[in-house]
Amino acid sequence: MFKKALLMAAVALSAFTASAELPSVTLKDMHGKTVDTAKLSNDGKPFIIDFWATWCKPCVRELKAIADVYDEWVDETGVKIYAVSLDEAQNEQRVKPFVENKGWEYEVLLDPNGDFKRQLGVSDPPHVFVVDGEGNIVWNHQGYVDGGEEEILEAVKKAMK
Repeated sequence: MFKKALLMAAVALSAFTASAELPSVTLKDMHGKTVDTAKLSNDGKPFIIDFWATWCKPCVRELKAIADVYDEWVDETGVKIYAVSLDEAQNEQRVKPFVENKGWEYEVLLDPNGDFKRQLGVSDPPHVFVVDGEGNIVWNHQGYVDGGEEEILEAVKKAMK
């Protein structure tokens, strides 16, 4: 009986986390504009939230790999990427030139205090969330291995259904 109740609780919890809504945290973009994370959207289409940092080599590899196919992803799915920098306040000024140098076309948000990171339970970058067109988190993954961007694309495609 206890095992069955525990299993049911685990299933209910996983169902909740599989479709959790975004928390409301105030961040800034690279131009100093204030953004409420609960209002992140993509006109009813899925979007990606990718936590990264300039000092994180796997993060940079992941975002570069996605940049190489981003135009194709947008054409195929209409997806948008919010790249959330976890660089601390003293390194925040490095983010904009870093992103511009890479030529990344992502919407970059700054989380120097880690508030959004903590609200979503992110421990280490890279950590990716796929959010459906209704604003529900439907998939997430921590870490990156070469080729892992294909798994992200598959999650985006599933979020379109």
